[in-house]
Amino acid sequence: MTNVLHAFITGGSTMAFLIAAAYFLRFWRETRDRLFVLFAIAFVGMALNRAMLVLVAFGRESQPYVYLVRLAAFVLIAFAVVDKNRR
Repeated sequence: MTNVLHAFITGGSTMAFLIAAAYFLRFWRETRDRLFVLFAIAFVGMALNRAMLVLVAFGRESQPYVYLVRLAAFVLIAFAVVDKNRR
């Protein structure tokens, strides 16, 4: 039962990340600000990370390839913020 609950919650967080990415893409279309498109890409990466946890490495979050996808998303968010403040 806990595996089913874990998959359900992970699916919900995957959906939430994709919804956030869709909102950032909408803001990007309106403003053409690079910050929004970088945030959208990062949130798609976070959604892929959550999906990989269920489909590939169920419950093994410490696998390097799963961690690297999440790390890349956070680095992209940090880069987007720094890039926005430099301009």
